Parts: sequence; C-alpha cells; structure tokens
Amino acid sequence: MDCLFCKIIAGEIPSYKVYEDEFVYAFLDINPTSRGHTVVIPKIHIERFTEMAPEDVGRLFRSVSQVARGIEQILSIHGSNIGINNGEVAGQIVPHVHVHIIPRREDDNGGSMHSIVNMPGDTSDLEELADVIRGAF
Repeated sequence: MDCLFCKIIAGEIPSYKVYEDEFVYAFLDINPTSRGHTVVIPKIHIERFTEMAPEDVGRLFRSVSQVARGIEQILSIHGSNIGINNGEVAGQIVPHVHVHIIPRREDDNGGSMHSIVNMPGDTSDLEELADVIRGAF
C-alpha cells in the first residue's frame, strides 16, 4: 500500500510516537500548527471518517480523548482544537482517517472551528433543513 500513514504504522517511515494501543497510533505532526500538535490514526486503513464502522469510531475517539487529556496535562494548557478533515475539499491531504489534536494557548492567534470556513449560509430555512437531514436517519 502506498499510504503515508500506513507506512508510519509499519515503521517504514519514522515518526515521533506519543501513544499506541491495539487500534490507534498517535504521533506528533511534523508540520505542527502549535507545540504538541498530535495526529491520531486508526491502524486499519480507512480513507474517510464517514466510512468508519460505528464501533471503530468509538475506539478511535476513546483514544483521542485519552491522548488529548494527556497533552493538555503534560503541556499545562487549558484547551485544544480536536478535528478531522474529511475529504479532499475539507483539507484532507492524506487519504487515511486522522484526528488532529491542536493544543491551544492564550494569545496564540488561533480561532474557533467557525473560523475554518467563512461563507455564512442562509438561515431562513433551518427548520426545513433539519427535517431533510433527520430524514437521512
């Protein structure tokens, strides 16, 4: 397989591992947006988050929670952004599910999730839109 993250898991490409269990591998991002920026990936190759089985999502996020708590404690920070770029249009560069844990500090010039996209949508049909989305479930 030609997946960058699969090669990291296999040890073919070096990484700065911070955590590993039977399902995930977590390592420091080599292009960090803040000190301690960590990437958590499932060991199985899945390209998009929305393709994951529900039980695998649970396993992934149990580990993400554990790693995020550890990072916040050890780096003495009081917050972090935790996010997934799901699909190329959303900024996913490596086609393997990965969760970013980005430590946040006072005055770091970062923003909230609302600062990722600045294209406000029409809010005049929220009730109808909610009905349509609920229909998918």
